[in-house]
Amino acid sequence: MGKRQNGEATPADKVVKSEQEWRDQLTPLEFEVTRHAATERPFTGEYWATTTDGDYNCRCCGAPLFESDTKFDAGCGWPSFYQPVSNDAVAVREDRSHFMVRVEVLCARCDAHLGHVFPDGPPPTGARFCMNSASLKLEPDENADGKE
Repeated sequence: MGKRQNGEATPADKVVKSEQEWRDQLTPLEFEVTRHAATERPFTGEYWATTTDGDYNCRCCGAPLFESDTKFDAGCGWPSFYQPVSNDAVAVREDRSHFMVRVEVLCARCDAHLGHVFPDGPPPTGARFCMNSASLKLEPDENADGKE
């Protein structure tokens, strides 16, 4: 990836595809979650209870987003992490949908909707990045024990 300007991806870094190209690449659920900011039902996603060691990458562009050692059980039914792999990995913006004010989390590289971040997470950050499994793709460590 290229250089960052003010924490933003440069145009050369961005992955931009047409709606049809995203539809062709993703399942219907993955498309609705990542491209239209839908939310999968709690306790139904592929990774909400996964304990396998590895890296969680963007389902759309493959960018590294979270590491398994920052994942924790928040009891909310979605995979939760206390920090991304780097501050440049994700972007955030205000979300005023559903009569609430929340902070939406997006992949900084392709603008895929990942989920939301809340200020009720564990130390050391106090953040809870509550992500949709449909937005993520787990790349298990080579020595992962495979506990699911």
